[in-house]
Amino acid sequence: MDWDNLRFFLELARAGTLVGAARRLGVDHTTVARRIQGLEKQVDAALFAREALGHRLTEAGRALLPRVEAMEAAFLAVQSAAPGVGPGLHGVVRIGTTEGFGNLVLAAPLARFAQQHPGLVVDLLALPRLVHLSRREADIVISLERPARGPVIVVKLTDYVLQLYGARSYLAQHPPIRTAEDLRGHSFISYVDDLLFSKELQILDELHRPGQYALRSTSVLAQFEAVRAGAGLAVLPAFVAAQDAAVQPVLPGQARFTRTFWMSMPAENKHVARMQATWAYLREAVGQRQGVLNPG
Repeated sequence: MDWDNLRFFLELARAGTLVGAARRLGVDHTTVARRIQGLEKQVDAALFAREALGHRLTEAGRALLPRVEAMEAAFLAVQSAAPGVGPGLHGVVRIGTTEGFGNLVLAAPLARFAQQHPGLVVDLLALPRLVHLSRREADIVISLERPARGPVIVVKLTDYVLQLYGARSYLAQHPPIRTAEDLRGHSFISYVDDLLFSKELQILDELHRPGQYALRSTSVLAQFEAVRAGAGLAVLPAFVAAQDAAVQPVLPGQARFTRTFWMSMPAENKHVARMQATWAYLREAVGQRQGVLNPG
């Protein structure tokens, strides 16, 4: 069986789209499609289901994937042991997480981690939606909800604080807010209800049911910018808002909430060196950001 075809299979399984796999491999997407067709002819089975949003592994594809990953790990081990090849991590690690956490907490540490390991490619999927391990969208996922099933390794990565915030300019134009009752009549900024990707983000209703919204967005960063612009009040993670002097907490004694990030990866990845190293690094890097994630 042609290893090159298997390599194309591996990248399409990780990327989920022909264009994404082609970008990672440095080829045209038609080349990826041709290689996959050749492999499917060799194994006499469809390995991917073609869908509107990309390519999803079939049952035959899911069965093949761990074997190909083992071949890749063996190849990389031989490669790193070869004369003239230095030790280190090699290959791709794809990490999926929420938009704000990925951009503001993980991006800089992961960039430093990649610099320390020139043979490693780190893909950071920082998205305002769930990233699914079961669909092979990522190798490691950091989510607001603990995975409830499947052969996965899960750890509690960190708690983090959210707070009701408003721009100083906005608050200066309104009477002081001393109790939750004083929130009546204010404009709010929040998520789009029917596009909310986690029940853990249904926080505002615990404090006050808004009568009007200035803006609703799937993006927590867009919500933050709307708050900074003085459009209204919003519940935001402290790691997003607390570092900006233009905004301040509202009802700090009452409107403070805690949520948890969980980190998970398929159990089959626990012996892959680059996965182990990235997993450990993430725990260390997040541990060093506790002052931002859980301010006093």
